[in-house]
Amino acid sequence: MKRQIAFVFGGMSVEHEISIITGLQAFNAFSDPHYEAFPLYITKDNEMYVGGGLDKIENYRNLKAVSESAQRVILVKEGKRAKLVGYPQKRFGKTFEREIDIAFLCVHGTNVEDGALQGYFQTLGVPIVGCDVESAALGMDKFTQKAVLKDAGIPVLPAKRYTAKDYQELDELVASIEGSFSYPVIVKPVNLGSSVGISVANDRAELVRSLDDAFLYASVVLVERAISNLREINCAVLGDIEDAEASEIEEPISSDEILSYEDKYMNNQKGGSKGMASVSRKIPAEVSPEMREEIRSLAVRAFKALGCNGVARIDFMIDVDSGELFFNEINTIPGSLSFYLWEPLGVPYSELLNKMVSLANKRARQNRSLTFSFDTNVLDSASLSGAKGK
Repeated sequence: MKRQIAFVFGGMSVEHEISIITGLQAFNAFSDPHYEAFPLYITKDNEMYVGGGLDKIENYRNLKAVSESAQRVILVKEGKRAKLVGYPQKRFGKTFEREIDIAFLCVHGTNVEDGALQGYFQTLGVPIVGCDVESAALGMDKFTQKAVLKDAGIPVLPAKRYTAKDYQELDELVASIEGSFSYPVIVKPVNLGSSVGISVANDRAELVRSLDDAFLYASVVLVERAISNLREINCAVLGDIEDAEASEIEEPISSDEILSYEDKYMNNQKGGSKGMASVSRKIPAEVSPEMREEIRSLAVRAFKALGCNGVARIDFMIDVDSGELFFNEINTIPGSLSFYLWEPLGVPYSELLNKMVSLANKRARQNRSLTFSFDTNVLDSASLSGAKGK
């Protein structure tokens, strides 16, 4: 009997539509004969659906209609297995059921890529492809990941973070930023991807506009020095905390100071179905052989330091004026799973997906060997009076 693997995409995120592209790309490229694959779509209201034409990208032009034609399900654990059960359950007749053995997460952004969805599947005992709860959360928090990577010797730019409470005292917030950095500065939500809410400010008026925009999308915002003469170089990594390898490197071509949401997903005529694979880029990036290997080495080190699993894309910045190289951010579930960075090294997309599934199974085997509970019940003989049962 084939194992059931769900390609999970969507969710309550500003990157919802991009996740649909990534999920269907992966679903259509997957070809392991040991598995039966199916799409598992999560709406913007966090309702889960299967069937009903969810495997066709053109059906998502109307997001409401696509869910109306599909089967809504909830995830239920039964013994040591999990299954998707039709919801609401039928009063008469047989309720829809489908087993799920592994979840291939193709989600992007807050509420889904940040550890929340990973924890949901983990709680119900469903192995996931990709990062676990801890590494997913670290990968999403741009400020905390800097602290971890700095401790690991990875070069990062100094940054400060500000909360929505700080934003209520805007004059003091602006003064704090100006006292910490010289212009230009870059302002970004601390936990979003796809360049949403990110902008460069060259003076106080632009800084206020940048803060207004960033706080629309997040309650915590990060500010750091903007590199004026910048080259962005990206590299994907495949593996786990024990063993990982780097892909070819790329240099995305942006139309502005930073690679925007429009650059990534809307400027290419065919980008509606290709996602990040449609971005204008140079592969391989035109850097020296020494710089290429330094970037690939740092990418692997950052991946392991954050405890990642599966495929992640690490974005670096080169300060052209000084020649310095800095880690920028990590995408723990990159758009299009960065398959286009592996093809130049002779790794086709289907093989990349199979390797990611193998890594998930390896972690599941390791987790099954760990002890998470004891057979003894301390409540059998405990006194329930006093503090902490004393």
